[in-house]
Amino acid sequence: MDWKKIYSERVMGAEEAVAKIRSGDAIIPTHAAGEPRFLIGKLMERADELEGVEIWQGLNQGDAPYAREEYAGKFINISFFLGRNNRKCIQSGQGEFLPIHFYAQPRAIREGKIRCDVAMIHCTPPDENGYVNMGLSCDQTRVAVETAKLTIAQVNSLLPHVNGDTQLHVSEIDCFVEHDEEPYEIPLIAGDDPVSEQIGYNISTLIDDGDTLQMGQGKIPNAILKYLADKKDLGIHTEVFSDNLIPLIEAGIVNGAKKTINKRKIIATFVQGTKDLYRYIDRNDMICLKPVDYTNDVAIIAQNDHMVAINSAIEVDLMGQVVADSIGRKTFSGVGGQLDFLRGAEQSKGGKPIIALPATAKGGTISRIVAVLAPGTPVTTSRQDVHYIVTEYGIADLFGAPIRARAKKLIEIAAPQFRAGLEEDFHNYYRSIDA
Repeated sequence: MDWKKIYSERVMGAEEAVAKIRSGDAIIPTHAAGEPRFLIGKLMERADELEGVEIWQGLNQGDAPYAREEYAGKFINISFFLGRNNRKCIQSGQGEFLPIHFYAQPRAIREGKIRCDVAMIHCTPPDENGYVNMGLSCDQTRVAVETAKLTIAQVNSLLPHVNGDTQLHVSEIDCFVEHDEEPYEIPLIAGDDPVSEQIGYNISTLIDDGDTLQMGQGKIPNAILKYLADKKDLGIHTEVFSDNLIPLIEAGIVNGAKKTINKRKIIATFVQGTKDLYRYIDRNDMICLKPVDYTNDVAIIAQNDHMVAINSAIEVDLMGQVVADSIGRKTFSGVGGQLDFLRGAEQSKGGKPIIALPATAKGGTISRIVAVLAPGTPVTTSRQDVHYIVTEYGIADLFGAPIRARAKKLIEIAAPQFRAGLEEDFHNYYRSIDA
């Protein structure tokens, strides 16, 4: 059958499409900035007719109306990575948090551990061969479509066409709803932050010409990039591609010339940022999106020689245990791909796994380097996976260091006002080790 006939027969209004969703269904929407806002809004209009509809999602960058108190019981938000608009829902118990590595999410979907009755995706209009493009989010979109009993696609001509493993044939999709709207944007971080600047400089001293980098968004990644102007032939293999890399690409500093796999390609699994970023990536041959079980596969990451993985933390204890997704027992974000990339960099020839964090919080009143974690605090990255810890006060290389040596190194990069207390606490908490 001609693809144009398939497409025309499956185009319908949004109300007709979302009417196919039933109480108790599990929905996986497109991830992060790729979430189809219009379709979600139309689904919310059916709230009075529905009960127990599960919405399983990764990083939330959208409005997350399904997480509002008024929809309790109607929609159940099950999140792998909390954002600002669904954090309260999950923390209050109205929703659920699922701790899972990013790379493992497609497998969990395939095996039915993560339910997917409905894939609700965002895509471009079909090309001349009948293929739509997934746009900003490749990660687990394809496996959701392959697994779902029903796939509803919002067709949006304002979505960029992003190269890579990002195509779906129209025959794979059940319902097309044509509606143009600007995709979610993540604004640039404004202003300079002296702490982040110093951490960025410290990390830049660990980066050499020809390295392949993984980093996210935020003050520290932005600060690192300011100190890479003298580097050459850097490559990128990461989860998220964002605005902060564009100046380095345009300057020829990031060119992928020395990469050992995917040479001269920037590999990522999703994109989020500004309109300028979305224009930049549109049909850009250098940008290549891959499914997350490729980008975050430890074995694939490790094939990049001199892989430098840079991840953030909320706190670190004196044994090197890293907490990145919670504040005490309260979930704040998610596990994401931190351990995927730290282990990949560890196994890479010449690789460097790095954890970065400011030494203090709340205006310098709390140390983020602590003697011992509070009871019940979940560990994101185990002490045996940690190599470099970086604060504004320096770099602690923990690889091969016994407990007492680790504590000494970490105290040296803690804020000065907390060092004496950390030494005393270490002696008290680890008396058996120190004896």
